[in-house]
Amino acid sequence: MASALIAGAIRAGTPPSELFVIERIEEQRTFLEKEFKVRCISTESAANAAFDVVIWAVKPQHMKEAIEQIGALKDALHISIAAGLPRSILKEWLGSDRVVRTMPNSSSTIGAGVTGLFAHPEASEADRATAERLFAPTGAVVWVNSDQQIDAITAISGSGPAYVFHFLEGFQRGALELGFSAEQARTLVLQTLQGAVSQALASDDEFSTLRKRVTSERGTTAAAIDVFDAKSSQATTSAAVHAAFHRAQEIAAEWVKTTPQRHLKGAQG
Repeated sequence: MASALIAGAIRAGTPPSELFVIERIEEQRTFLEKEFKVRCISTESAANAAFDVVIWAVKPQHMKEAIEQIGALKDALHISIAAGLPRSILKEWLGSDRVVRTMPNSSSTIGAGVTGLFAHPEASEADRATAERLFAPTGAVVWVNSDQQIDAITAISGSGPAYVFHFLEGFQRGALELGFSAEQARTLVLQTLQGAVSQALASDDEFSTLRKRVTSERGTTAAAIDVFDAKSSQATTSAAVHAAFHRAQEIAAEWVKTTPQRHLKGAQG
């Protein structure tokens, strides 16, 4: 995801010379410098350095260690893409009110993603504008108003690409079973999905309306839809989203539970 953000910032007009990447692994620093022409420094060199914006593209289990190694960088705008870490913990660890929590998805790596953003109330409009400008080149941006809504974003667009790939697996299997080659089946299902999504994007109609236009009474499409309905596919999909949301909330609760309460004093709200 860090590479996607670097590429997006450069596409949006930020000179590579203005981007600094803090990376503890030397081989990765060499790769990023060669790939993007950005300046890479080690965590030791970055300790207590001065930056305008810091994007914490760190796994949640490594976030506290990274902050301790680099320093709080209290004067910077902090943007976190670490899943599950609620604002109370981030605010306390960073020692700053200028924190934006985000949840991009994997499609952001090709500029076709969607990112949910949640700014702490103390963050300024300028901070919000900066965060949106950084993520806009990776796809759509959706602002939400709470940690809970970021957890919901995780369950919808964060995990959503996997839902689509899961559907494509079954769709392709049906094509293979009808005698098409793997290459033909892949083309058929991908182009069908892409075309349908393009139709939906070009229309203000409800998805149900678009579906009905393709479905003739007692026709082939109706026979397929009858199977989907018999298997409660829409209810299953909705239940899957709720399961992901519930798990996201569990992960957030685990972080709060395992963080000593003294760290959270004054960080709530």
